[in-house]
Amino acid sequence: MSKGKGKASKKKQVTNDRKQVSYKLVLSDTCAVCKTPCARGMKYLARMQEPGAVGKGIPCILTKTYV
Repeated sequence: MSKGKGKASKKKQVTNDRKQVSYKLVLSDTCAVCKTPCARGMKYLARMQEPGAVGKGIPCILTKTYV
């Protein structure tokens, strides 16, 4: 008995046409001098002005880039 050769199945490659959005992280000093302040930035700035506050920055919506 011989084994029959099956057809090799072709897999379709799915292409993702969606662009990924990337934001830069900014610190409170950047938010303080921003020409177009946003609500999220102002809230972060107020939080960072309290004594003992530790922050790592927030994503700025004005620095949106597509990758």
